[in-house]
Amino acid sequence: MYNSRDTIDENDLITSKDLLNLTGISRATLNNYIKYGLLPKPLVKICAGVSTKTRRIGYFPKSAISIIRDINKLKKEGKTMDEIISMFSVKKKDDLEKNSKDNIRISISDIRTPAFLLNNKFEIEWINEEGEREIFHQSIKDKLDPEDRNIFKLLIKNKDYEFLENYNQLIKYLIKLVLYRGKYNELMDIIIKDLPDKEKSFLMRMYNSFDRDSINIDKCEIIEIKEKDKKKTSYTVYSIIFREGILIIFASLGVYLNQIIEIFKHREKVINDLMRFKMPSLLSFSVLVADLQESSRICAELPPEEYFDLIRDIWKQMGEIFVKYYGTYGKHVGDGMVYYFLKNKDNSYLMNSLLCAVELREKMKILNNNWKMKKRWMNELYLNIGINEGQEYFGTIPTSPSLEFTALGDSVNYAARLSDLARGGAIWTTKNLINKLTNDERKRIRFGVYKQEGDRNVLVENIFSRVIDMLHPSDHKYAKFMDIATLAVTEIISVI
Repeated sequence: MYNSRDTIDENDLITSKDLLNLTGISRATLNNYIKYGLLPKPLVKICAGVSTKTRRIGYFPKSAISIIRDINKLKKEGKTMDEIISMFSVKKKDDLEKNSKDNIRISISDIRTPAFLLNNKFEIEWINEEGEREIFHQSIKDKLDPEDRNIFKLLIKNKDYEFLENYNQLIKYLIKLVLYRGKYNELMDIIIKDLPDKEKSFLMRMYNSFDRDSINIDKCEIIEIKEKDKKKTSYTVYSIIFREGILIIFASLGVYLNQIIEIFKHREKVINDLMRFKMPSLLSFSVLVADLQESSRICAELPPEEYFDLIRDIWKQMGEIFVKYYGTYGKHVGDGMVYYFLKNKDNSYLMNSLLCAVELREKMKILNNNWKMKKRWMNELYLNIGINEGQEYFGTIPTSPSLEFTALGDSVNYAARLSDLARGGAIWTTKNLINKLTNDERKRIRFGVYKQEGDRNVLVENIFSRVIDMLHPSDHKYAKFMDIATLAVTEIISVI
């Protein structure tokens, strides 16, 4: 497969038109090869023609010719596209390993002293066995609810006074980190939530003992922890603070110094490892799946460079809206978008997903008009949206070339099926999601199902329909939606 980090000499380029002529493939096939990662995305240049009109032309490296010929040869040998993609993936991996000049060996598996990763709510998202055994004396990985992995609750809740005194220095160090992160009042509200009064008072006394205007975090501090048998263990505690959280490493005094230095030297790689191996969590969420209607036809009609311009334009326009409503980008297939709205990020996660969908639809209308003027075509661009809610296990997929945040279970699949069901930029969601809204939230939403009355469609508001009842057995889509046949759904018309 093509390595996007390879540099391309501009003198070694060929236009997309010449590439098609030399190889005999269609534009749709060329676009598919780019989508599968077999070829790079085209380098787009603006060229002025004799008619003084500006044209955008896509260029590929000349090596694309031999790649396409190799693919054609493999096809003639009877290889499937899946097999060809797999063969090119192995070749790419071998090339990267062969050409790598900076093979960094350090990884989180090399940390053989107690260590754990805290997110910005001070919940443990990764921990090694030494951390479970020496610091917490229990399994943390078994706790599926992130709130149960709040480090202060783990150290303080239901502990006697003697235990709290034994961990006094560690708790103090963690509070310093809270203060250093800023937004400490908001953080403390989260941290002390659900703590018994005794433990809450203990924590607040310690918290109020700090001068908040003069908080400094040294790269390492000496911390002493007393065990129940009165034995004292002293650690040098190191913290690496970054955007996604804090990595804390406990080293016995004078031990593992060289390894700690390596971790700090290669912090970016260590952070990437941590993001890949975060513990899965059981979370309540809403998921939005959006697909460009008839994307295959549009892909076939447009030159590769213009098709990718369109996709980039859609992602650019929509990206800001997802950020506005706290959407988290997830694993997606093809040109589709999948975004998760998590309860642990915002309690209005269900409404956020609906508001986001409506705003996406309005933004798509503007983009559609812009492309009509640009291409002088009659095509309508629609983003069909399906939304569902659920509670599933979330995590990252570490084997992917880049991190992919995904949920396991049927909730995402149902949202994707609703996106398939939607046409003309419609937004479909489930009865379960609507039922979980508060009364005030439900009053803000106009929803319902269109019913056929004579020769016209009439919207019947505030009702739902099973998917199977909206399809005629002769409809070619009938069999396609049997997996959600009895799912009660409704169309979102507007949200105020």
